[in-house]
Amino acid sequence: MTAPVLRRPDDLSPTAPTAPTVPPAALLAQVLGPGLDQVAQQLAATAVRRDREGGHAAEQRELIRASGLLALTIPEAHGGLGGGIPAFYDVVRRLARVDSALAHVLAFHHLQLYGVSLYGGPAATAHGARHLRETAEQRLFWGNALNPADTRLTAVRDGAGWRLQGVKGFCSGALGSDRLTVSATTDEGGFLIGIVPTRREGVHVEQDWDAFGQRQTDSGTVRFEAVRLDDEELLQVPGQGPTPRATLRSQIAQLIMAHLYLGLAEGAFDEARRYTATRARPWSASGVARAVDDPLVQHRYGDLWLKVRAAQAVAADAVDLLRRALERGDALTAQERGEVALAIAEAKVLSHRAGVEVGSQLFELTGARSTAAEFGLDRFWRNARVHTLHDPVDYKLRDLGRFFLDGRIPEPTAYS
Repeated sequence: MTAPVLRRPDDLSPTAPTAPTVPPAALLAQVLGPGLDQVAQQLAATAVRRDREGGHAAEQRELIRASGLLALTIPEAHGGLGGGIPAFYDVVRRLARVDSALAHVLAFHHLQLYGVSLYGGPAATAHGARHLRETAEQRLFWGNALNPADTRLTAVRDGAGWRLQGVKGFCSGALGSDRLTVSATTDEGGFLIGIVPTRREGVHVEQDWDAFGQRQTDSGTVRFEAVRLDDEELLQVPGQGPTPRATLRSQIAQLIMAHLYLGLAEGAFDEARRYTATRARPWSASGVARAVDDPLVQHRYGDLWLKVRAAQAVAADAVDLLRRALERGDALTAQERGEVALAIAEAKVLSHRAGVEVGSQLFELTGARSTAAEFGLDRFWRNARVHTLHDPVDYKLRDLGRFFLDGRIPEPTAYS
C-alpha cells in the first residue's frame, strides 16, 4: 500500500489530486484485513499503559492515519475506499474491543465526514467533494466541535462570512486534528454548522480532558477568538430546516456509541474468559480443580454472553436499516427515518447494558487477583461508564415505549 504525501494545510485550499497506485477494491481489502489486524494488535499492546497514563495518543493516532482507515467511508469517486456503513461499524467495534478511546476518535472522524455528505449547505453541496478528496489525499484527521448541548459559541455576521467567539466543550478528537466541524448560535437567530481548519487563527484546542474513562479521546475544550468562518464553509445555514436524510447524522452518531459499547462488552468478555482459563483459581467450595470447571462460573459466563449476543444481533439489524435509509437519499421519509431511530435506540440500550454489566460483573468471575493494575481489567467498565453518560438511555426507552403505546416515532434531535 503506497501512502500519499502527507500534507496538513492550514486552510481549506484546493490541492492537486494524487494518482492512485493501488485499485480501490484491493486497497480496501488490505485496510480491512491485515491492516486492521495490525492496528488492533498495536493498540492492544499499549492499551493498559496508555489508559493508565491518559493524555494525547499522538503516536497511535499517526498509526491510524498511516493505516488508510481515515479514508474508509469516503466514496471511491472522491479518492476514498468506499467502505460503506457496515464496514465502518465493524471497524469501530473491533477497535473498541482493545481501545475504545481510539475507536471513538476514529469513529467521530468519520461522523464529521458523513456530515459533509448529509447536510445541505454550501460546504456540503458545492464544495463537499473537495473536502472529502482532500481528506483522502492528505490523510486529514477531523475533530468535533459541534456539541449541540453547549451553546456558548456564537457566530456574528462579518461581511461575506461570520466571526466565531466563545467555547465548545466535549470536543472529541479536536486535539491533533486538521479540520473541525463546528456549530454556533447566531445573531440572526437559529444556529449554523460549518467547517474550520484546526490551525486557523484564533482556534485554541485545550488538553483539559480528565475523565476517569475514555482518557485518550481528546474530548476537551476548544476556544474560538474572532475566528473567521466563510459562507462557503457552512454545512448548514441559519434557519435552514434539515431534511429527513440530513437528520440521519444523529443516528449515525447514536449507532457509533452502540458499537463502542458493544466492542467494550466483547473485549471485556474475552479478557475475562482468558483470565479465568489461565490465571483464576477455583473457589474452595466448588469441588473442582480448575475455575473453568466450576458450574457456577460456567452459568455466569453463559448469562454474560447472552447480554453480548442480544446486543450484537440487534445492532446488526440497526446497521442494515441505516444502510438502506442512506441509500434512499432524498427520497427518505420522516416515517422511515423514525423507524431507523427506533432500531438504533434498541441497539443502544442493549449495548449500553452489555458494556456496563459485563465490564463490572467480570470481576466476580475472575477474582480478587484480577484487580491488579497490571491487568487493567477495570478499564472496560470505566470506559463504558463514562461514555454511556453521553445522553440518557432512559430517553431511548421512552421513545420505544411511546412508539409501542401510541405509534409516535422519535422527533429528530441531535440525540434522537
